[in-house]
Amino acid sequence: MAGKVTVVIPNYNGLKFMEPCFAALEAQSEKNFDVLVVDNGSTDGSVEWLKESGIPSVFLPENIGFPGAVNIGIKKAETPYVILLNNDTEPKPDYIREMIRMIERSPKIFSVSSRIIQLHHKELMDDAGDMYSLLGWAFQRGVGQPVAGYKKPCRVFAACAAAAIYRREVFEEIGYFDESHFAYLEDVDVGYRARIYGYDNVYCPAAELYHVGSGTSGSKYNSFKVKLAARNNLYLNYKNMPLLQLLFNLPFLLLGTGIKYLFFKKMGFAADYAEGFSEGIKTLGKCKKVPFRAEHIGNYLQIEWELFTGTLLYVWEFLKRRLKKLTAI
Repeated sequence: MAGKVTVVIPNYNGLKFMEPCFAALEAQSEKNFDVLVVDNGSTDGSVEWLKESGIPSVFLPENIGFPGAVNIGIKKAETPYVILLNNDTEPKPDYIREMIRMIERSPKIFSVSSRIIQLHHKELMDDAGDMYSLLGWAFQRGVGQPVAGYKKPCRVFAACAAAAIYRREVFEEIGYFDESHFAYLEDVDVGYRARIYGYDNVYCPAAELYHVGSGTSGSKYNSFKVKLAARNNLYLNYKNMPLLQLLFNLPFLLLGTGIKYLFFKKMGFAADYAEGFSEGIKTLGKCKKVPFRAEHIGNYLQIEWELFTGTLLYVWEFLKRRLKKLTAI
């Protein structure tokens, strides 16, 4: 019987993560699935390991970024669903089975975000679906919170592409991952587009896995990441918001930009943030905006409401983390 899902694993110099990731895949209760690794020009022995292990792979001559690699994998897949899985993850045995169950609940579900737990701090959440805010801040729902929570399925703004399942045919309608991003926020961008077209992105707490986090970039904050995220954030808003919505949200977006600049200045990345922002402004003309359609007005209004509630959620979770730190002193 043909499988329903292809697990697409983008890899760039992630040899040290390969064995535990594939051991977790071999232990899945759902056995009928395909695997495809897209190697982004690795030089750490990943290519040799993949060939020796006989794992179906695409070997790219150079690093074309996360969205470019996963787009190749999605297009090569022949199954109705694809799971994008980071190499620094270890899915629990029922992960694939639960992801399939959730996405099959409705043809209007484009993506499903899984319950991601920090590998090195298994008492803490890493991601329970990605959210977006009026300030232009994307954030991981539940990050740093105790694993005792976030056990109810719900709608989220976008799925975290570190470990998400997607309905493959919808990409033909809304477009694939934006390769101009290279890395960061491309998953929020494609989730945003899906929302504009009336699809849902949901969270599945039954699909659990462990995640190292920043396995490729190496750290939570670094020059490369700050620069690309600043640029891609501009792309995200410009492409997905019609002019009126963009103008309405502009004061909030400018406020969010100012706060982020001050934050990164304190962290020592002010120049990187400014450089990424400047590059984004200069290259906005290269972005392909989502075409505005009158029939999507209701979806735009729903999205605006979600940006508002996302802002409140961000503040609430921020306060909870601060309170936790204060009570730990």
